[in-house]
Amino acid sequence: MNIRRSNDRGYADHGWLRSYHTFSFANYMDPAHMGFRALRVINEDRVAPGHGFGTHPHRDMEIISWVLDGEMAHEDSLGNGETMRPGDVQRMSAGTGVRHSEYNASNTQGLHFLQIWIETATPGMAPSYAQKHFPRAEREQRWCLLASPNAAQGSISLHQDVNLYTGLFDGDLPAPPPHRYAWLHLVKGELTVNGTRLLAGDAAALDPEEALELTDAASADVLLFDLA
Repeated sequence: MNIRRSNDRGYADHGWLRSYHTFSFANYMDPAHMGFRALRVINEDRVAPGHGFGTHPHRDMEIISWVLDGEMAHEDSLGNGETMRPGDVQRMSAGTGVRHSEYNASNTQGLHFLQIWIETATPGMAPSYAQKHFPRAEREQRWCLLASPNAAQGSISLHQDVNLYTGLFDGDLPAPPPHRYAWLHLVKGELTVNGTRLLAGDAAALDPEEALELTDAASADVLLFDLA
């Protein structure tokens, strides 16, 4: 098991944006952390009121946004315009090309969200969009499937062999889903993984032959990537 500590991530402070980069991104380059399997980006972004990312292009990437606090206004060249709130997950398949923007929808409160990039299985696909709300009750003390290749269990679809789970846990945890390769990212709280204590922002990477034992959660908000 490899541990990626929160304080070892890349960091950028642009005034209106404070961002932690789990993997190499923009001006942060670390050859030892270029991604994990098809997982390419996990950015933890905090956006000041009234600010955001202006319209910009992407290609051939599954871009997932997961709102933690605040509200995020999204617009794209596919004609989508949505305001996302905590519990909302969005998947934008950039495919042959899409332009989009994200802004803090509030002029008084901060926005805290995760931006996740997953390499698409087949380049050159038509761009597409999906969004769904997952109520807190569906995520408490259980593993909730947010995204998967075949939209199983009411999840949104992905164009890659990745299953993305989330859960909110205190105390003992139910057995985690079976994994091939696994990347566990602790969004908030504390959690013990295979005997190692993780704090908010920490992550653990496991190979298929490694068991995944999760215990002693304290207000733990978890993302678990099951990857081919």
